Amino acid sequence: MKSLIFLLFALCKGFSSAERGYFWHLTDLHLDPNYTVTSDPKRVCPSAGDQLVTDAGKWGNYLCDSPLALINSSILAMRNIQPDPDFILWTGDDTPHVSDENLGEDAVLKIVEQLTKVIQEVFPTTKVYSALGNHDFHPKNQLPPQNNSIYTRIAQFWSPWLNNESIPSFQKGAFYREDIVNISAGRVIVLNTNLYYDSNRDTANLDDPGDQLKWLEDELTSASQQLKKVYLVGHVPPGYFEKKRGKPWFRENFNKRYVEIIQKHHNVIQGQFFGHHHTDSFRMFYSNSGNPISTMFIAPGVSPWKTTLPGVDNGANNPGIRLFEYDRNSLQVLDMVTYYLNLTFANNVAPRWEKEYRLTEAFQVSDGSAQSMNNVLKKIADDPCYLQKYYEYNSVSYDRNTCEDNCRVDHVCAIREVDFTKYDECLKTESSSSMILVQKTLISLLLSIYVFLF
Repeated sequence: MKSLIFLLFALCKGFSSAERGYFWHLTDLHLDPNYTVTSDPKRVCPSAGDQLVTDAGKWGNYLCDSPLALINSSILAMRNIQPDPDFILWTGDDTPHVSDENLGEDAVLKIVEQLTKVIQEVFPTTKVYSALGNHDFHPKNQLPPQNNSIYTRIAQFWSPWLNNESIPSFQKGAFYREDIVNISAGRVIVLNTNLYYDSNRDTANLDDPGDQLKWLEDELTSASQQLKKVYLVGHVPPGYFEKKRGKPWFRENFNKRYVEIIQKHHNVIQGQFFGHHHTDSFRMFYSNSGNPISTMFIAPGVSPWKTTLPGVDNGANNPGIRLFEYDRNSLQVLDMVTYYLNLTFANNVAPRWEKEYRLTEAFQVSDGSAQSMNNVLKKIADDPCYLQKYYEYNSVSYDRNTCEDNCRVDHVCAIREVDFTKYDECLKTESSSSMILVQKTLISLLLSIYVFLF
């Protein structure tokens, strides 16, 4: 009897031992320093390209990157909502979507420094783990696997956040690792996944640019030996873009290697946090036997810029920021809350950052573990109501159109299959499933009409 009481006490103590902490994820700020509120549709923002901007507002426009007012508003909103986070993840892309001829190295550095100072002024004592985006270099996308003047200068900007060991690593290839501040069993590994971007000509013919993949495996092995858990942080994610069928970001050899590393070392990885899409999504990783082993959370961007990627319809978003709740002892993601600014309302009335959704409430799961996120995927794949809910969150409540058959396939397969070959197989399988679902729906509708009439 005493043994049973002791066991129950130990179980109860275990269930209540989670020490809840908080961290912010901020990404894709894309400052357009030349954004101007004017009635001239050709002069509002260079980031709109040749598109005419007819309704410019103080807080931005869906055809443009962020005015400084919007970025300031987003970071101040973070302070108002959770002023004392354990740390902040900042996953890059600070400069506007303009040609290299209209930017230059000095302009890139000036913007990165400016936004670094904004964050430091609002969160002066908060640790920030920062990753470079593909737009945080000149020329854009061409981040090299070795030291250069831009890496050196940005390391100086971020020196209040980087420890002494991280600075040489960052200068070498813009990747580094650090123990999480005040979390003895936690570690953050910041990656430069721009090295694997299919638009990066500098790394096209390399097997392991900057030896980062070998370094990553060594770091994960070391973390396992030291009984530490790890968050992986980067900008460009592996896998496919959910808003354009068949569009990957990594070259295939790098994508394959990344997936293999996650499969091999998933026991120490408690979360992956990326940006680049500007959309709100996630990616699942599975063991070879099909069990969910890891989740990559892709956070929405602050910039509302409507993508010009050919084939993407309605590719804008409302500005978003994300707060994670996690267990400080295990690094398990307990929940996440996305906050957003309805840009139309902000320009017409006033800026108002509000909760868009909480993961556990919106999708009725217990936490943000790989198993729970796999359950979210199942609900999105099988239930049209959950699919539509996810689809609206995907654009941060900007696109309210109905996500129908092809849309469902694109999103489900992008989430489920990061591997290139399995993604192609998923498209075929899910397209067939969608046709069967449509047929069943039509038959059910016809039967209902028949019963009603006769």
